[in-house]
Amino acid sequence: MGTLALVLLVLAIIFVAAGVTVVRQGYQYTIEYFGKFVAVAQPGFNFYIPFFYRVGRKINMMEQVVEIPGQEIITRDNAMVSVDGIVFFQVLDAAKAAYEVSELYVAIMQLTTTNLRTVMGSMDLDETLSKRDEINARLLVVVDQATEAWGVKITRVEVKDIRPPADIVNAMGRQMKAEREKRASILEAEGMRASEILRAEGQKQSQILEAEGRREAAFRDAEARERSAEAEAKATTLVSDAIAGGNVQAINYFVAQKYVDAVSQFATSPNAKTILFPVEATQLIGTLGGIGALAKDALGGDAVPPSPPASPAPRRPGPFEQA
Repeated sequence: MGTLALVLLVLAIIFVAAGVTVVRQGYQYTIEYFGKFVAVAQPGFNFYIPFFYRVGRKINMMEQVVEIPGQEIITRDNAMVSVDGIVFFQVLDAAKAAYEVSELYVAIMQLTTTNLRTVMGSMDLDETLSKRDEINARLLVVVDQATEAWGVKITRVEVKDIRPPADIVNAMGRQMKAEREKRASILEAEGMRASEILRAEGQKQSQILEAEGRREAAFRDAEARERSAEAEAKATTLVSDAIAGGNVQAINYFVAQKYVDAVSQFATSPNAKTILFPVEATQLIGTLGGIGALAKDALGGDAVPPSPPASPAPRRPGPFEQA
């Protein structure tokens, strides 16, 4: 009896141990009852009657990565490019991921590859190179909708590399160089245009200031001539009044002034090489003496009679004349 009890105890321990299922964190197990799915074992300790229940699939519930191998794709403008990428996904429903699709990883990879060809085949080469975000967004929407029935959430789709053929790369390099040279020429032309505009504006302002200066100078010259004319008129009036009053010195002053002006014009003439005075120098001195007497009379001093004109120098006899 003791042996039988020991055997039964060992069998009981084996039976209990066979029914215990420990699920690791980040995983879920499907439980089958004679091959039929009945439950999902959560992380931790689980007990199911052995021989009747067993673990079906062990599903990874963490976010996972599937690499899309490189493939050749023909774009809308008939350019051949090589493309590869990666897909991030997470299982949300362990039962659907286990029983709605066979080989989940292969299915996601093939689905993404097919849609990648569809999306990039509808775009030009330039668009495929410059609109990666748009390609990723379109792939994400399409693949996520297709895998929803599998209990899978596509979190991210990324195109890793796009490799055009070598001849297209060389053509793109020449195109980029030509475009940069074009932009440089445009900028240079715009700079020259701005420089010419600024130079023209400067010349305009200079001409305006110069015209204003000439106008101001003309105004000043006119004002000076006006004042000179007024002074001349006043002097003439005073001389006329003096002549009318019988003052002979005024006449002498007026004649002497005109005489001196005429002589100064002779002296400043550009064509004059030799000056011939039609009168004796002593007469000019006498006239200046009259001007001095006139000035003294004007200042209220005693009238001083003008000096008599000097007698003319005796005439020398010529070489053929007798002394």
